[in-house]
Amino acid sequence: MDEGGMPLLPDSLIYQIFLSLGPADVLAAGLVCRQWQAVSRDEFLWREQFYRYYQVARDVPRHPAATSWYEEFRRLYDMVPCVEVQTLKEHTDQVLHLSFSHSGYQFASCSKDCTVKIWNNDLSISLLHSADMRPYNWSYTQFSQFNQDDSLLLASGVFLGPHNSSSGEIAVISLDSFALLSRVRNKPYDVFGCWLTETSLISGNLHRIGDITSCSVLWLNNAFQDVESENVNVVKRLFKIQNLNASTIRTVMVADCSRFDSPDLLLDAGDQAGLPCRVFDLGGDSEEEPPGPGLHTSGSGRVKEGLRRMLDSVLDGHAQLSDCALEAKVAELLAQGHTKPPECSDADTRNKYLIFTTGCLTYSPHQIGIKQILPHQMTTAGPVLGEGRGSDAFFDALDHVIDVHGHIIGMGLSPDNRYLYVNSRAWPPGSVVADPMQPPPIAEEIDLLVFDLKTMREVKRALRAHRAYTPNDECFFIFLDVSRDFVASGAEDRHGYIWDRHYNICLAKLRHEDVVNSVAFSPQEQELLLTASDDATIKAWRSPRTVRVLQAPRPRPRPFFSWFASHRR
Repeated sequence: MDEGGMPLLPDSLIYQIFLSLGPADVLAAGLVCRQWQAVSRDEFLWREQFYRYYQVARDVPRHPAATSWYEEFRRLYDMVPCVEVQTLKEHTDQVLHLSFSHSGYQFASCSKDCTVKIWNNDLSISLLHSADMRPYNWSYTQFSQFNQDDSLLLASGVFLGPHNSSSGEIAVISLDSFALLSRVRNKPYDVFGCWLTETSLISGNLHRIGDITSCSVLWLNNAFQDVESENVNVVKRLFKIQNLNASTIRTVMVADCSRFDSPDLLLDAGDQAGLPCRVFDLGGDSEEEPPGPGLHTSGSGRVKEGLRRMLDSVLDGHAQLSDCALEAKVAELLAQGHTKPPECSDADTRNKYLIFTTGCLTYSPHQIGIKQILPHQMTTAGPVLGEGRGSDAFFDALDHVIDVHGHIIGMGLSPDNRYLYVNSRAWPPGSVVADPMQPPPIAEEIDLLVFDLKTMREVKRALRAHRAYTPNDECFFIFLDVSRDFVASGAEDRHGYIWDRHYNICLAKLRHEDVVNSVAFSPQEQELLLTASDDATIKAWRSPRTVRVLQAPRPRPRPFFSWFASHRR
């Protein structure tokens, strides 16, 4: 200021100077005087700081829920769970999966040590119960899920057996008494299983039809199987789906359509015109038959004619087919006359989607199947083998198929169940599968894809940063999780990763000593994240803001800029 109290420098010049400073320096300069303080909070200044610091494309607008550029910058820097606050070492082997209760008060962990551990989630996490599954002939536990009212826990595991054994089991544990209520066979074991309602769960079974042809049966099971009446069903067949070329159904999950319109913002920013269409609607009225499993046509005459032509072509030497290709073609043609088409629905919001990985070219899971579950199918009441199935309808057709042209290694739903996030390791462009037992090589870079289940379209461009190194035949599942604003995933490069869902940018890398298999956000507090690793530990991560609040001697936290200046990443 001059002697008359007038500023020596105009605001425009101070603004230009501040543009050349970093965020922490701008905030520090704002303490000099009122004029500098006012300029340091300028919206245009913080817009420039935001795009420059986070390297966001300029055509991506500000998050619609944000109140200012300054607050949006602060959210991404100060409210991301990237500070390690606790390491849990109670497991004695690789930790494979984490799941939170819906209330956020508890979480469960599964491990190669063959235990399911249930934890109290307080300011300091503590072990509540450990269930050893070795007495039930399990080799290890691999997945868990709380039911909607948090009264029951579904735990999935793998049986002891030969190296190539694919059998597993699902156990239901009471969270009141920790008693084991029921056990359900599950094959293959990486179906995992999931809850459909508060008291019914979905499991799988696999039946071989040929060398590379099989069918997967998905069963609805009552969690309480000690019913008093022999006339009450405890299990019912939901769907029976044909598998071609050594593929199988795996990784089942349920999306609730009634939650699609709950507040959960995800803006389709940027030009999406270049995105390939990966979703095939198998229940449409198109005259062309889409590729993939579950094809359906009417009329046995057409099927017989197709088989006759194909066999004539083979016998005449016009078509050179391997044994595998011939089996797959015959199975596909036979299924066309024996497959029940998708049921028509009036967009009932009570419907749910059954989502799972599958394929049509090779055993490597490269497609996502979607099958609508209607309200009348959500109970074990009724005929055990299903309802409305004609004598010629052996299989059920899928409603939609998403082809990702790569090996799927993880899936997760957004909190409103509308968006499906998929970890995939891509095949080389233009690759062709000549042998179902020899899928194409897969990329080390993992693509995190996003699909809108309401419009059945791919949205956003793939998120990238995390990596995996195992080949096709050793590839394993890496679990991801989605909160209101963030998406997180594990990786084989010894880190967990966090991205912002709106801006598609990587915000944090979370260090472990080995592969990170699973991540889980608290459903009630997205500033708390858990990571599980092959290093046999579970780590809890909180946001810088939460850490300051918990450590502050008084309720009011320190100013944001002072933390920023002393903890630059």
